[in-house]
Amino acid sequence: MSEFVDRIRALALALGGPGLFLVAFLDSSFLPLPGITDVLLVITVTRNPSGMLWYVAMTVVGSVAGCLALHYLGRKGGEALVRKKFTGEKIDRAMAALQRNGVMAVLVPCLLPPPAPFKIFILLAGVAGISAARLATAIAIGRGVRYLALGFLAVTYGERAMAYLRENGTAVSLEAVGALALGFAAYLLWRKARAGTVR
Repeated sequence: MSEFVDRIRALALALGGPGLFLVAFLDSSFLPLPGITDVLLVITVTRNPSGMLWYVAMTVVGSVAGCLALHYLGRKGGEALVRKKFTGEKIDRAMAALQRNGVMAVLVPCLLPPPAPFKIFILLAGVAGISAARLATAIAIGRGVRYLALGFLAVTYGERAMAYLRENGTAVSLEAVGALALGFAAYLLWRKARAGTVR
């Protein structure tokens, strides 16, 4: 497996943007490659800082495409398929989070670093009937924020960005999740106030 991962890594670095798309697609769908997408994005941006937005965009699109493939499997295979891959307790907790928070339950794991659970939410979003369009929007926002932050770190710190991530990655991710939760709460309050005004 490690030899295969090394080949994927080398291919991604050689291809640049399309390589990042491939790795992000595989990591978000069928092949677990925890942390590799982040590392490859930082390395690629460090080598060519002027291409940062292109590399981030390709990585985000690859991740969205991979998640949509998993979502499709969840929709077609149903809960039985999910229970083959994950334990019952994890499924129950993830399904409860999806039923309580909808797409927000998918958006938050997008921002968290590995090994935070992520794929189970994508599969269960398919089982729960969350539309592909809503899921893709949530993934694009979450991954967009995450990969843009990584891109800016790579442009700012170069090769030292990985050391910064190791030391501060979890704290930065939790801050982003906190900001997202505040923004979501403000949006809900605004919608509630607007609904009251319309009446």
